[in-house]
Amino acid sequence: MSSKVIYQNYVHGKYLANGTGETFEVINPATGNVSYLVEVATESVQQAAIESAKTGFAIWSAMMPIERSRILLKAVALLREQNDDLAAGEVLDTGKPWQEASVVDIVTGADSIEFFAGLAPSIEGNQQPVGADFYYTRREPLGICAGIGAWNYPLQIACWKAAPALACGNVMIFKPSEETPRGAMRLAEIFTQAGVPDGVFNVVQGDGRVGAWLTTNEDIAKVSFTGEVGTGKKVMAAAAGSLKEVTMELGGKSPLIIFNDADVENAVSAAMLANFYTQGEVCTNGTRVFVQQDIYPRFIQRLKERTEQNIVCGDPMHPDTNFGALISRDHQQKVLDYIEIGKKEGATLLTGGTALTPDNAPNGFFVAPTVFIDCTDEMTISKEEIFGPVMSVFTFTDEDEVIERANSTHLGLAAGVFTQDITRAHRVIHQMQAGICWINAYGASPAEMPVGGYKMSGIGRENGSETLKAYTQIKAVYVGMQSLESPF
Repeated sequence: MSSKVIYQNYVHGKYLANGTGETFEVINPATGNVSYLVEVATESVQQAAIESAKTGFAIWSAMMPIERSRILLKAVALLREQNDDLAAGEVLDTGKPWQEASVVDIVTGADSIEFFAGLAPSIEGNQQPVGADFYYTRREPLGICAGIGAWNYPLQIACWKAAPALACGNVMIFKPSEETPRGAMRLAEIFTQAGVPDGVFNVVQGDGRVGAWLTTNEDIAKVSFTGEVGTGKKVMAAAAGSLKEVTMELGGKSPLIIFNDADVENAVSAAMLANFYTQGEVCTNGTRVFVQQDIYPRFIQRLKERTEQNIVCGDPMHPDTNFGALISRDHQQKVLDYIEIGKKEGATLLTGGTALTPDNAPNGFFVAPTVFIDCTDEMTISKEEIFGPVMSVFTFTDEDEVIERANSTHLGLAAGVFTQDITRAHRVIHQMQAGICWINAYGASPAEMPVGGYKMSGIGRENGSETLKAYTQIKAVYVGMQSLESPF
């Protein structure tokens, strides 16, 4: 164990020892082996991170927005230059295929920083006459923001949270998932390389105890959390103690609705993308696939054929692999348990349903791409987020019926509609109780587009210009232009 690389916390532009040597292991999901060790953020590290952030905020918030923009754009260039190296790190941490990470994860993270760097100089207030006097408003940064990341898109999520926060003049203390801690550290290094002042982006490592410290610390003005609903509720409750602002990007059980006039091959592509990309570990995945009755036989036939013929499972670093390993052995078992529940409750297994042991990665945490048919809305697999490669397919007869069934969930993150009828497409999507919607597409999430959920799927948005409001506070300044009238 002593031969393993040990990473420390990243505070004030450098790595900082925690003083106790307490570490946790990070496992490669494709091999089951320990990749490296990471030091836990002890109390001394936590306090150092806060003091560093205060120092960084004084410098960063005083800079002209155009200066901040230039520095962030240097970070974007470095991310793009180091894309392949950074993507390889993400593959080793997450188990996702290289062919995904190399073209999506770092690219979309860099896109977000680039987008917000461009907006930074445009943040402005307004001015309004009030009789002979007037008032004006300023959009000012909040201060120290906490980011708490998830394990499925580690570096991308760190970018998505840092980008608007830093563009608006805030600083961030970021805690990645303890299962995928490397990406945020690499981002911190790149920010330092680009000229971001020390203390503007610190990374603290650990489990929920470190997250709990961030959510209760009174020096922190905002928490942005990505993760499951149950944890999100705890984070929000803790943040309420000091009236922190919160952004919550939580889970989903999203509907994908396919009408009779849809292009079947395109719809099958969408269903596979919406369930098997990143081996099903995507919060927006369209895991409830509603297919109108007339095209159901053809859809199911092609879905089975393509799932069994076109998916290549194995070593995620192999360029041909398009389906990787789940994040941990525990999570693999959780997904397999859901599959057993689906069978017991009467769903028919169309394909998959087992653990896999590919020749080039026999010890990885793999689950075969799985499709259930003959599903009912009341089944456990129809209601609970599985966060694995498990698709449930339903049939429907008419538009009103499918809208009601699609919305019959306490979650509301995403929804998709496939049809060639433009009026129906918009009519149906406007009735979806979901924050991220697609028509004849699925999963695309450009930096320009706000991301977030309805109902229990979250609060606030990430990406898009809307997010600037969530990382600034408005100051109103009244200016008297004449002598004050006073009764005293």
